[in-house]
Amino acid sequence: MSPAPFRETLVFVAGSTPQIITETIQALVCQTPPIIPDCIRIITTTPGKQLILDKLVTGGILSALCREYEIPDITLENGNFLVLCDHQGREVDDLWTVEENEIAADQIAGFLRELAAEPGTRLHCCLSGGRKTMSYFMGLAFQLVARQWDSLYHIMVSPDFEKNPDFFYKPRTNAVINARFRDGSKKTVNTDDAQINLVPLPLIYLRDKLTLGSGGVREMVAEGQRTINSSSVQRAVVINLCERTLYIGTTLIELKPAQLTVYTAFLRLKNGSCKLNSRDYCRECRSCFVQLVEMTERPFVEAMADDYQQIYSGDPFKREELLGKWQSALDNSTLRQQISKINKTIMEELKDETLHPFYLISCNRKYGGSRYGVRVEKGKISIS
Repeated sequence: MSPAPFRETLVFVAGSTPQIITETIQALVCQTPPIIPDCIRIITTTPGKQLILDKLVTGGILSALCREYEIPDITLENGNFLVLCDHQGREVDDLWTVEENEIAADQIAGFLRELAAEPGTRLHCCLSGGRKTMSYFMGLAFQLVARQWDSLYHIMVSPDFEKNPDFFYKPRTNAVINARFRDGSKKTVNTDDAQINLVPLPLIYLRDKLTLGSGGVREMVAEGQRTINSSSVQRAVVINLCERTLYIGTTLIELKPAQLTVYTAFLRLKNGSCKLNSRDYCRECRSCFVQLVEMTERPFVEAMADDYQQIYSGDPFKREELLGKWQSALDNSTLRQQISKINKTIMEELKDETLHPFYLISCNRKYGGSRYGVRVEKGKISIS
């Protein structure tokens, strides 16, 4: 059975040019394959909403478009609009002040975040209308919350028809209308000559690459920047067991064999116990963290003994020596002592303190049992 199709949701920022709505709908419907809208959502101001309702609904233009292009009727009601408000919750007529624009940015970001959280939907966002700040905020927020199947567009209309108050879409049968220009001149034009191009805008989809909170757009951007900074600042972790070496970047961290064995075990968890292998980046994920009691179980101890043997050039007696020593002595208290010594050495030898949180064995305290692990990105780890 083929999967259910997406519910196609069109999203606009619009001001004094409701034409962008009908022009975009026509462009999507005429694509191959066509995209038939199931729902329209519009971000606008109080006058913008009224103008859209007057022209597209009361004026019958939206219904005429649907009939002409043989698509289901599209309804526009109050629930289809996000009318931007000021800090007191009053709908605004325009965005003039810095405060009004900042509040609008948060509303736009929250609105798009909600739409992108709806399962089974696909968003088609057009940022051609409204104030330039509105368009910018839509594009910025969209890049942060959009899923891989969502799209962002800009609508391009040939000059004789762009912003023409008598042109809302290209009819299938030619019509003659007046083209009006800013200098006051006019000329008659044929709608057959109109060109409407929907330009897909390239995106870096950041939704699954960043850890974003539920705050406003500035908080989202700041948190995203912190995530990018932390990812880019991390250095490779290279362990060579035969040579008994641990490098973080170019810094040699000198650990005793038992400590190197324990640290290697925590790093192996990053790949071997990852429950989310489809994710390319770890970021704030802690799914590979374990309770210390788990590391005292036989499979963990045997894996560590294998690494311990490799540290001693494959000497099998060293493996049995460690197994005999740890079989009864390895417990939570012993592991905490080892972790404390490992972390102390790393903090002493890795001089850049901003790197410490990524490479120390950290504790994620949880009810029912604290869990331990290393935060470094799994792609940064090499063990040989």
